[in-house]
Amino acid sequence: MASLMENLIDVLEKESMEYENLLNLSMQKTPVIVSENLEQLAKITVEEQLIVSRINHLDHLRNEAVNDIANVLNKDVTNLKIADLIKMLAARPEEQQKLAAVFDKLQTNVRHVARVNEQNRELIQSALEMVQFNMNILHSIKAAPETANYNKGAYNTGDVIGMSAKSFDAKQ
Repeated sequence: MASLMENLIDVLEKESMEYENLLNLSMQKTPVIVSENLEQLAKITVEEQLIVSRINHLDHLRNEAVNDIANVLNKDVTNLKIADLIKMLAARPEEQQKLAAVFDKLQTNVRHVARVNEQNRELIQSALEMVQFNMNILHSIKAAPETANYNKGAYNTGDVIGMSAKSFDAKQ
């Protein structure tokens, strides 16, 4: 049982470190989004994907460790949580303290990553709304009605209102 608990603590420590790495990248991403540096954003996104892949692998290892502990304790694995394991370790205060500390650190890192990612999502959403606004303006300029101006041959010149090929009119 002790080696199973050590294995779980080790996996949780590694997972917490990966979330710290992800948090650092997410924080680097914020100014990149603001400065609209798409090349740097793409590089950060690739690095994030690698970290997320490692987190998924560690998550799988954590689930295996909890399953093994549940089998040893003859507990239902679907109802067994790490918080429950911390309570069960009351007779072993050293392991209980280690597990509680690493679990708290992991939870804190996950919350920070979620907060920064939400902030980045809002920045990206604002940028997309601005792009959409600009696209709508460009579209509305092209869709402006034509004037009914005719040339000497009685042909419509088809000038678009507000879009003159002529020079600036200082009288307006």
